[in-house]
Amino acid sequence: MKLLIASDIHGSALYCNELFKAYDREQADRLLLLGDILYHGPRNDLPDGYAPKEVIPALNARKNSILCIRGNCDTEVDQMVLDFPLMADYALVCVDGLRLYATHGHVYGPDHLPPLQPGDILLYGHTHIPAWDVREGIPCLNPGSVSIPKAGSPRGYILLENGTFTWKTLDGVEYHKLMQN
Repeated sequence: MKLLIASDIHGSALYCNELFKAYDREQADRLLLLGDILYHGPRNDLPDGYAPKEVIPALNARKNSILCIRGNCDTEVDQMVLDFPLMADYALVCVDGLRLYATHGHVYGPDHLPPLQPGDILLYGHTHIPAWDVREGIPCLNPGSVSIPKAGSPRGYILLENGTFTWKTLDGVEYHKLMQN
């Protein structure tokens, strides 16, 4: 299975559409969203193309391909307009023999790990900065932000295929790779 992992759309129709172009170009099987889908949050500037009412139908049109967890900016009101589950604080996903613990990052992250076992991999967003680190023997991977990147990082995603995590910009340029198998 080919999994595209992204985070922090924050209501940007412009970058949501760019994400779907990447999803189609990569021919991914599933899209794993790590939260902060519709609202930009009180500490962020409005992202380019901020139009949550346009993001809603774009996401709903692909509801059968989306796995999603809740970010700190996602609420019950968002769940009322989205046709796929959004309110779980985490998801356990098994892909290609890998155990992925997906969360947004505002509660659990590299500095406060959830209860994990050796071999588990933590996926998180929230910081808007791509990351690949190992904490207490656990790989901690962050795709960065689709719409509001920080610290000079690119807008991007992670592609997981055959046990390899590849960080790419939204236009598909690879800038980091990590092999797990």
